[in-house]
Amino acid sequence: MVGLKPPEVPPTAAVKFVSAGLAGCIADLCTFPLDTAKVRLQIQGEVKIPRTINSVEYRGVFGTLSTMVRTEGARSLYSGLAAGLQRQMGFSSISIGLYDSMKQFYTPKGAENTGMAARLLAGCTTGAVAVACAQPTDVVKVRFQASGALSDSARRYSSTVDAYRTIAREEGIRGLWRG
Repeated sequence: MVGLKPPEVPPTAAVKFVSAGLAGCIADLCTFPLDTAKVRLQIQGEVKIPRTINSVEYRGVFGTLSTMVRTEGARSLYSGLAAGLQRQMGFSSISIGLYDSMKQFYTPKGAENTGMAARLLAGCTTGAVAVACAQPTDVVKVRFQASGALSDSARRYSSTVDAYRTIAREEGIRGLWRG
């Protein structure tokens, strides 16, 4: 067979870390509109202002997507994308990219196979660290997705960096880990 042969040396932890983050970003680019629709459906009816006859009501995922495109434009489907990509780089890189390294850490010296306990511990460790690191980006992403229906003058944040700063200043640093 003609072509490239797989490398004899397995990829380093750094290569796994970066490639996992990039793969997560590519997946997020494809699924972000669905996530935005999910957030809009979840927060519908949560606003303390009474609904008016003209207020938008979302019905189902595809109904939400079409209503958003019709009333706010196609760009609204990607509101908060920068924070979403930051989340994927952090979350995917840590949870997937460092999994093998953690699995080796938990595997007893001299063991031929990695046991179920070592795999579970590695998954729990990388997952917990990934969530703890990615939570601020998730908070910012959801706030952008939720505020998409507001007019430009009513929006609280001018950029992703402004959102991090404003949340930390107004709610304290713990506000970035809300939820």
